Amino acid sequence: MPGAGKGLFTTRQIKKGEYIVEYKGRICKWKDVKHEDGYNGYLMYLSSRTVIDARPAINTLGRYANDARGLVRVKGLRNNSTYVQVGRKCFIEATLKIKTMKRIYGLFLLVGVACQQPVETKKILSPAKPESAGFSTTRLARIDSTFTKWVDAGWMNGAVALIARDGKIVYHKATGFNNLETKEPLESNHIFRIASQTKAVTSVAAMMLWEEGKFLLDEPVSKYIPAFANATVLDKFNAKDTTYTTIPAKRQITIRDLFTHTSGIGYSQIGSPEATAIYAKNKITAGLDIHDDTLEDAMNRLGALPLMHNPGEKWTYGLNTDLLGRLVEVWSGKSLDQFFSERIFKPLGMNETYFNVPEDKAVRVVNFFTVNKDGQLEKASGGLGTNIDFPIRKTSYFSGGAGLSSTIYDYAIFLQMLLNGGEYSGVRLLSRNTVRMMTMNQINELTLGNNKFGLGFEVQTEKGSSMQPLSEGSYSWGGAFSTTYWVDPKEKMVV
Repeated sequence: MPGAGKGLFTTRQIKKGEYIVEYKGRICKWKDVKHEDGYNGYLMYLSSRTVIDARPAINTLGRYANDARGLVRVKGLRNNSTYVQVGRKCFIEATLKIKTMKRIYGLFLLVGVACQQPVETKKILSPAKPESAGFSTTRLARIDSTFTKWVDAGWMNGAVALIARDGKIVYHKATGFNNLETKEPLESNHIFRIASQTKAVTSVAAMMLWEEGKFLLDEPVSKYIPAFANATVLDKFNAKDTTYTTIPAKRQITIRDLFTHTSGIGYSQIGSPEATAIYAKNKITAGLDIHDDTLEDAMNRLGALPLMHNPGEKWTYGLNTDLLGRLVEVWSGKSLDQFFSERIFKPLGMNETYFNVPEDKAVRVVNFFTVNKDGQLEKASGGLGTNIDFPIRKTSYFSGGAGLSSTIYDYAIFLQMLLNGGEYSGVRLLSRNTVRMMTMNQINELTLGNNKFGLGFEVQTEKGSSMQPLSEGSYSWGGAFSTTYWVDPKEKMVV
């Protein structure tokens, strides 16, 4: 049996492919198996009722096994051993390597029952008195007075805000108007175009599939979308006729590059002049209000266009998460809309988050206001080159970078899930270590102003924290239609 003789456990072969395994006095049976999909694996019989099915691991923390009770997820990594939770028990895995299908994978072999995982109460959002969560009602009232002042001054039409600590909602109010002419009030359950806040949802969806072994973070995108196989970098650009020359990229873009916006892919409409011109010429958009294209076709066209710089060289905000959304479709075999609905929104109870807002809820989609040439607020008819009514103009082009609309409460559920370490109301989407990875620096020495970037989130540094009232380690982002959020793990807050 692979791994014997390393001091971790002892084995005795009873016949070809079958062993008796002893670990710290615990004895169980191990059997080599070959699955129908061609992967080699191992069955461990811990008892007559518990059988662990381990396959070759294809992620550092995304190992999985399967027993009669369902998916087993990795819970932590310490001293070259991985703690995998099964119910309320956990198993220690030992590191070794095997060859499977002509590829080397790190395999963590389950070798024995080890410990009882501590039970932690996960927070569910519920209204509470501010003082019960360490807030002051008097000081929170400053938000009301400030928002009202800004509305009265004509600086904004209105705002909705939600603050929760430890799952206790201490502030959830709307101020101002949804229609400045009729004085229709803005309501706390109104639906907002959350635009780039979609990126966090797409990133979570992708990491759910990473945990299931669908891909490696450092694999090239071209493995799954061949159009990206021959990456080039923009060399010279002629603004007069939008012609350009290219040079070969130093390497292919990886899936990690997409999460971190370091691929070199730019943004259409809001990106650099070069990216905007080249993408417009090739009908590449920001992904909103598209009715004559498919995400698959658009991403294939994008693959043939030059990068703005070599992968890993800079942080550049771009269509990376739209491409990641297409990969979610490839890995899952479902449309992004279907995957979000079935795997994220319905399980979490996010019942008012959509790519296509239903007709019966269309009246709750907020108006969007911009400042006209006279410095006055006026209701916008468009934004980012689209019809502002795009949430209710049904589309089958699902932009993983910008396409969702949601209520502030629905999105707070999503953020509380992350703050809880990947679980909400008894539903686990991600392991806590996956959330940890997503919300830590993943761009090394590259910078995003004073901060860093994780796998889908801006991450607050010590220097960044000196400029804003967010603790170091907080993660955040926002949307083009005046929405923003942050999660502060140290303060246990969702805002």
